[in-house]
Amino acid sequence: MDHRSDNRADIRDFLARRRAQLTPEQVGLPPGGRRRVPGLRREEVAVLAGVSTEWYTRLERGHIGGVSEEVLDAVARTLQLNEDERTYLFDLARAAQPGPVTRRRRKPTEIPQHVQWLLDSVTLSAAFVTNGRLDMVATNALARALFAPLFDSGVTVERGRPNFARYFFLEPGSHDFLDDWDTGAKITVALLRAEAGRYPHDRALRELVGELSTVSGEFRTRWAAHNVRIHHGGVKRFHHPEAGFLELTYQPLDLPVSAHEAHALTLYTAEPGSAHEERLKLLASWAATGLEAANPAGDGER
Repeated sequence: MDHRSDNRADIRDFLARRRAQLTPEQVGLPPGGRRRVPGLRREEVAVLAGVSTEWYTRLERGHIGGVSEEVLDAVARTLQLNEDERTYLFDLARAAQPGPVTRRRRKPTEIPQHVQWLLDSVTLSAAFVTNGRLDMVATNALARALFAPLFDSGVTVERGRPNFARYFFLEPGSHDFLDDWDTGAKITVALLRAEAGRYPHDRALRELVGELSTVSGEFRTRWAAHNVRIHHGGVKRFHHPEAGFLELTYQPLDLPVSAHEAHALTLYTAEPGSAHEERLKLLASWAATGLEAANPAGDGER
């Protein structure tokens, strides 16, 4: 099968869903009476984007390879895509370009030692590195303590590597740990959608999505919504089994450690002077004590 057909379903679904979310009034058109389906008609999108209806219909059917950036920009403006959604559309177009592509399993990137030094130097924030599949691939001691429910969960023990998506959708305890599980789950799926746009031929990613879609009806429903998220950050609240209720600000940063895989460095910190900061400091103290107990200095070291 032509590899270019691999992501046509994603293209069709994404464009059709975004078109269905717009009303004529939102794009400056008259209501136009009753409509059989919600949203704009294909011919309306075509006129607003400055292309023929036949051409746009072909595009929405997944034939996006070779389309110019100017046309993609026009379609993105017409559908009122945000920056993350626009990036996703361009990623889909890039993946659809002609050329031999094989679905392969990417070799996991080794996190450089200096990145681990950086993580370990951060003592008052939980800091960790994730790849695009949301595997947690490196942490500092406080991140390990903060996300102890993730590390200690049955799904992590079984798989051997903590993964946020598996934890959210395969571990019932995640509902108790996250104060706003629904928002966290929505962001998690949207991040995986963006990764699928960047690397549609990554076998491990497809296997992860297939596993979650098969086992979790909740994931399957959210995946079908085709929401996309690339840049994110904000506030999360946790019910930690040891530290209690924590309200933390988090911010992911792009970490260019590999040309073949996307990584992000994320830090969670508390508002200075707040009760949450005191609880986080206490958790950091417990984490440091546990680390010292696990790695006692030899008698001959000075």
